[in-house]
Amino acid sequence: MVFLPRHPMGSAALARLAAGALILTLGTITAAPVSAELGKAYAPIPAATLALMSQKGTTASAPVLFRAYKKESEIEVWKKAANGRFVHIKTFPICRWSGQLGPKRKTGDRQTPEGFYTVPQRQMNPNSKYYLSFDVGYPNAYDRAQGSTGSAVMVHGVCSSMGCFAMTDQVVGEIYAIARDAFAGGQAAFQFQSFPFRMNAANMARYRTDPNIAFWRQLKEGSDRFEATGEEPNVTVTAARYAFLPYRDTALESLVTARRAQEEARIASLVEEGSAAVRTTYSDGAQHPFWAALSAKGVSLGDVSRPEALAYAGQDVVVIPAQRRPVQVAEAVWSRWMAAAALPPLVRVRGFVPAYETEPPRFAALVTRYEQTLPAMLSASLAGQMPAPTPPAIVETLARR
Repeated sequence: MVFLPRHPMGSAALARLAAGALILTLGTITAAPVSAELGKAYAPIPAATLALMSQKGTTASAPVLFRAYKKESEIEVWKKAANGRFVHIKTFPICRWSGQLGPKRKTGDRQTPEGFYTVPQRQMNPNSKYYLSFDVGYPNAYDRAQGSTGSAVMVHGVCSSMGCFAMTDQVVGEIYAIARDAFAGGQAAFQFQSFPFRMNAANMARYRTDPNIAFWRQLKEGSDRFEATGEEPNVTVTAARYAFLPYRDTALESLVTARRAQEEARIASLVEEGSAAVRTTYSDGAQHPFWAALSAKGVSLGDVSRPEALAYAGQDVVVIPAQRRPVQVAEAVWSRWMAAAALPPLVRVRGFVPAYETEPPRFAALVTRYEQTLPAMLSASLAGQMPAPTPPAIVETLARR
């Protein structure tokens, strides 16, 4: 039911990992008995996911970071490796999010928020009505500075959203377990990054005319810092805008500077080349194609919010059509194309010399009379050197009638 990257480990190794995880989990449950209802909150991380962590040089107890993309309907899991950098572990498909691309503004607008959020352990909810959940922390300092209202924006189970990230019970169970074990390993709070789309140069050029573009440029700066360094960006809010504190390591800041310059140059190049500008609209959010395909096969996703709206999800409205510039060909190239020697033998004219290969006369004959400017046939006719045209026989026959 989820995306699992392939791994080179054998079944025996996976079995050992699964057994170890099960023993650890059973030991935890024995030490602290819980009700059957709460047992789901103590379910182990799947063995295949543990294998992926091991493959990437990290563990279940290492710090975690989540990244959400609304347009792509995906949530990524990142874990800190032994070298101190976060590495991508896996990607989960979102079953349902609601609203449009752009930030959440007020209670009841059905908007799934965008921004940088902090999730401490107290925001984990094992008693959720939607299987398991955690509160992403909306509104944060930025949202409050904008006057935004609302609360209780969750990553939860089922497939119904009114501003939340609905993942289905099975998927949120694994996400919850990953976060739980990171807290058990000593992480005080994890960062939850929520973006409208993947923050690459192509998308920034594509959405350059959107009313939210100034806000998205702030998000891109934070995204670029993470992409360049693999370290969690230090997020602050200054003058009601996202701001990012520099890393203490100057080498990391150099990576950020290079990345930012490269991305800005790429965006400018795409715009200069005539990239189209669009706005993407939704009736009410979207769903990952993975879940749509399952539903089409008759697999029940449970309670899906506003399923009729999914038919109108992700409609692109072209604001500026793409305008591709013609390819510029050097004169040295096109002049050879036009030269007589470059023409096939069947279309060459014997003795023809192109004008651009003919040396012009140093002194052209002077025009002294008006008649010299007349076309040759007209001049000959006026001089009596051309016979008058003979009308066709049919014309003479008609004239005699």
